[in-house]
Amino acid sequence: MSQDVKEKIIEIIAEQAVLDPADVSLEQSLEELGIDSLGLVESIFAIEEAFDISVPFNANEPDQSDFDISSVSAIVKAVEGLIADQKA
Repeated sequence: MSQDVKEKIIEIIAEQAVLDPADVSLEQSLEELGIDSLGLVESIFAIEEAFDISVPFNANEPDQSDFDISSVSAIVKAVEGLIADQKA
């Protein structure tokens, strides 16, 4: 897990949750952090912008997405995979 990617994603998620990044753990879900569906969409947009990637996520059908949003660590891993795919 790249430290830079992890830290930036935690920063984005903490901003959406109105928390200090130190209060966000990798095991937490966005729901546990108090992020609603709008916050999720804003987080996805911020992640796309920060890493210059396109996240395969449909806000209308989040359960049908290939992008795992089950926890902060799952999001970090998914973003790292997208970055790796883009470089390939």
